[in-house]
Amino acid sequence: MRHLKKRGLRLGTDSAHTKAMKRSLCKSLFTYDRIKTTETRAKAIRGDVDRIITWAKRGDIHSRRLAIAKLNDKELVREIFEKVAQGMWSDRTCGFTRIMKLGPRKGDNAPMVIIELVTEPVQKKAAKKAPQKVDTVAPVAEEKAEETAESTEAAE
Repeated sequence: MRHLKKRGLRLGTDSAHTKAMKRSLCKSLFTYDRIKTTETRAKAIRGDVDRIITWAKRGDIHSRRLAIAKLNDKELVREIFEKVAQGMWSDRTCGFTRIMKLGPRKGDNAPMVIIELVTEPVQKKAAKKAPQKVDTVAPVAEEKAEETAESTEAAE
């Protein structure tokens, strides 16, 4: 049985407050592109933010309605969809947020982070080439051939 097995992070509140807090944090993140919050809250909203951007990349009316239901702000959703239509995040498939740790908060020692939207284009890694084996046999054979040639000249 699934008694008291709520999906997701609890954040120390009931479900209505958690939902409202996550909505507010998502709105702030999309409005200001970076916010300072606790590590637990940042990890809780990371999936919601990625999901909203993925909906914006699809761009259809159903995705727009899902985003409006999630954020409860039509103007903000319109801005997000316009950014995506202009090519922002066009080369990314996932990983639209970055979390950078700041250290503990002074009052209660809670780990603080900055969560921000990633705007840099994806840089593809260079393909690693297999290390070429150095042929150690050939130089030794050449040296022996040179030695034999020198010794035959010296013998004459």
